Amino acid sequence: MSNPSVQCCAPGCGTLVPAELKLDGCCVSHFLASADKTCADIRREAATGDANAARLAEFGSYVASAAMKLALIGTGSVRLSDEMKKRVLTTFLTLMILRENLDRPVNLYAPRPRSVRPQEPAIAAAANF
Repeated sequence: MSNPSVQCCAPGCGTLVPAELKLDGCCVSHFLASADKTCADIRREAATGDANAARLAEFGSYVASAAMKLALIGTGSVRLSDEMKKRVLTTFLTLMILRENLDRPVNLYAPRPRSVRPQEPAIAAAANF
């Protein structure tokens, strides 16, 4: 009979892999570190504006997949320490912010077209004082 428990694939880590991460082959701690690094890489690549629509869709797919895994980890049978719960929530927040950033236009600091406002309301408001 085979042993259903699998150890983390990271060198030197002997932590058991929870069922939610068996396909990834890493423990919760290494999954969180990997997700944080991947988010930083995606943010950097998306900020350059070189990513095409297919690549942006790939980024979105990664964010959704990682968020789903985090939700399963957080609500699954794995008992997490308070510090690990904090890290899970922090990584989840990182994924949420990344998703919002992917939905924004690349060049946020481009000058906006100026709207021409009539001057009369300002003059009328100043006259009331």
